[in-house]
Amino acid sequence: MAEDSDLERTEPASARKLQQARERGQVPRSRELATLSVLMAAIAVVAVLGMFMLDRLTNVMRQGLSFDHRITAPEMMGRSLSLAGMDALLVFLPLALAVVVAAVGANLLVSGWVFTSESLEADLSKLDPLKGIKRMFSVQSLAELVKALLKGGLIAGVAGWMIWRHRDGILALATEPIQAAFVHFGQITLSTFVAAAAAYALIVLIDVPFQIWQYHHNLRMTKEEVRQEGKEMEGDPQIKARIRSLQREAARRRMMQAVPKADVVVTNPLHYSVALKYDEAGMAAPQVVAKGTQLVADRIRELARENRVPVVEAPPLARALFRHVEVGAVIPGTLFTAVAQVLAYVYQLNQSMNPSPPGDWQVPAELDPGVPA
Repeated sequence: MAEDSDLERTEPASARKLQQARERGQVPRSRELATLSVLMAAIAVVAVLGMFMLDRLTNVMRQGLSFDHRITAPEMMGRSLSLAGMDALLVFLPLALAVVVAAVGANLLVSGWVFTSESLEADLSKLDPLKGIKRMFSVQSLAELVKALLKGGLIAGVAGWMIWRHRDGILALATEPIQAAFVHFGQITLSTFVAAAAAYALIVLIDVPFQIWQYHHNLRMTKEEVRQEGKEMEGDPQIKARIRSLQREAARRRMMQAVPKADVVVTNPLHYSVALKYDEAGMAAPQVVAKGTQLVADRIRELARENRVPVVEAPPLARALFRHVEVGAVIPGTLFTAVAQVLAYVYQLNQSMNPSPPGDWQVPAELDPGVPA
């Protein structure tokens, strides 16, 4: 049962998966919103510029149908035709611009700006006729067919109701002067389009939230995918542990390389070893260059003896240095006296004075972890 639940897509899409889908051009889209935006833009342009467009088109038609005796050569006739076509295009230019802006703006409103070249790449699997037939008779296609029928029925019903409502005005168009009839017909047409757009807006109010929900629903993840993504984002724990192990090993090697250059190794014979170095010209205080316990401590003592670095048994000082001073740090002022004792003892050894090690190391009791609290 646990394996089955891991295979079910019950988890919401992560931010990373949403970003990857967006990079592939997979974003929520509402065709209904784009269609409504285009329809409303066209209605607005016609409402504002309708009379102007009608007058301009009338002039274009009048000039095109009029006969000019001066236009006899074929090239003159072609030039006249091209000018008439250009005038007609300029009339429809505001409408075309409004439609393009509305279509682009509707998509930006839902999904924002997305640019990707993946959609332009060739996908031969889309040419598979079996997959095409399967898509045609899928549940998704059936749902789209039902939605299209309901949508068409709603808009056709509203348009039919508006035409029935204006039936008297439509019949009266035949008795009106041509100019008044054009104006009256435009008003009827515009009101019908507005009513159809209002009905279409109801579809949009349902479709937009549904498309956003369906988009996130289709991108849901299984628990295993969530865990795998977490490993990829944060790193595999085993790999991270291996990296930490390699880092510790590299730090240990560097530390061991510093032991032969140390001035003294302070030890607790059974547990701790701490290597110290002091250069009066370049250091304000002695520095810990290596430290360790158990096997590492044994190795530090072994390297010290191999390189003739003095090894001094000072258990309380070794414990205090190991507990309170990190590798690469200078000793604290509270341990200056004890370390000075060690360095003085080493100096006497180097001068072949055969000194006796101090019997009482001046280590504050609060710094020695071997002293009971």
